[in-house]
Amino acid sequence: MNATTSAAASPALRDPAWTGRVFTVLAVLVVLWPLGVATEFKPWTLFEPESLAVTGDFLASFLPPAHSADFLWLVARETWRTVAMATAGITLGLVLALPLTLASTQVLSISSLSGSMARGPFWLRQLVRWLLIVLRSIPELVWALVFVRVVGLGPTSGVLAIALTYGGMLGKVYGEILESGERHATETLLRNGSSRLQAFAYGLLPANAAELTSYTVYRWECAIRSSVVLGFVGAGGLGQQMDNSMKMFAGGEVATMLLVFMLLVALADKVSSFLRKALG
Repeated sequence: MNATTSAAASPALRDPAWTGRVFTVLAVLVVLWPLGVATEFKPWTLFEPESLAVTGDFLASFLPPAHSADFLWLVARETWRTVAMATAGITLGLVLALPLTLASTQVLSISSLSGSMARGPFWLRQLVRWLLIVLRSIPELVWALVFVRVVGLGPTSGVLAIALTYGGMLGKVYGEILESGERHATETLLRNGSSRLQAFAYGLLPANAAELTSYTVYRWECAIRSSVVLGFVGAGGLGQQMDNSMKMFAGGEVATMLLVFMLLVALADKVSSFLRKALG
């Protein structure tokens, strides 16, 4: 092997950043190793003979999928209930998020136009932002468990759970979108005597409508997935029916509902993409 071939084969000469990349990979492995130990993450157990046998029996119970007329009607009804739960929840979340967004957005503060926000409005905005943190920090599954005890089993608890968690998420992201957007028109309206609501409607909203709409539609799509999960804690819909079928070891019914759920998510994704393009 001559000197030219040896130089071409050297990793350091082929890629000057080779040493840094190797160090980065090793550092990541060192950091991830204790995390894997703490979570008892052992993926190789999936391929042990006992695990493969259990997995095979579980998957075999899915065939054939249940397709009786009565069961398909039940699935259609629960699917509609799931979509209704997600839509009602995200609508209530909007009702909650919009006033909180207006109260927490600094660009709509008249006192801040002078360069320094007054103490009262400042602390009010901090309290509203902490409220948004609390709402989105508690997962919708936890809210659903609380409301199942308060209002009982059924979609009402799911709607309220989605409304609170997603209201916090929407309010937080809406505020970030409005704060990072063009604010010259809004400040001009405020300096010329417009109210905060007028400045929002004629200044901030037109400039950020596409981005706000896109995020709202995306959250609706996420709410549909969440509404299925909430059904496992008694919030009704497709998830609760799936939980009942799994408890009865009715694999065919579970398979049918999984297929319907995948179609539902795919349809929601298509509707979401269409709305983003139409409104963007």
